[in-house]
Amino acid sequence: MTNTNALRPAWTPLTIGLMVLGFVVFWPLGLAMLAYILWGDQFQDMFRDARTHFDKMMRDNCTGNRHRRSARPVYSGNVAFDDFRDQEIERIEEERRRLDDERRKIDAMEEEFDAFLRNLRRAKDQEEFDKFMAARNATRPPSGNPDADAGNNAG
Repeated sequence: MTNTNALRPAWTPLTIGLMVLGFVVFWPLGLAMLAYILWGDQFQDMFRDARTHFDKMMRDNCTGNRHRRSARPVYSGNVAFDDFRDQEIERIEEERRRLDDERRKIDAMEEEFDAFLRNLRRAKDQEEFDKFMAARNATRPPSGNPDADAGNNAG
């Protein structure tokens, strides 16, 4: 015989044991188990209501009962207002296109500037490295034996 209702939101020995174990292992687990024991029934009702709402919404969308606006504007019946609205929408769309073009130009300029800064840093780093190598080579005594140099540097 299997008990499929052993883990239910109530004060059962299993839920109490899991709660204690949760507090011992990692306190947020115990706290979550305590919340499940106290409010688990409400969570189940909430999930069931959400699932019912989602299923109804999907069923309405699949059968064609959509409550969204079409791409074509709905006319109000007032011709002057409709003309004004159409002109404003066109003006706003044109402004958006202009701003998008400006944004693309600014992005391109930023990329060029970043490349310039990278090249400038690379040139500066190369110059500092060349100075370091020149100073290092100038302070080193000239020697024809590379093993002798390695032995002097080791100590």
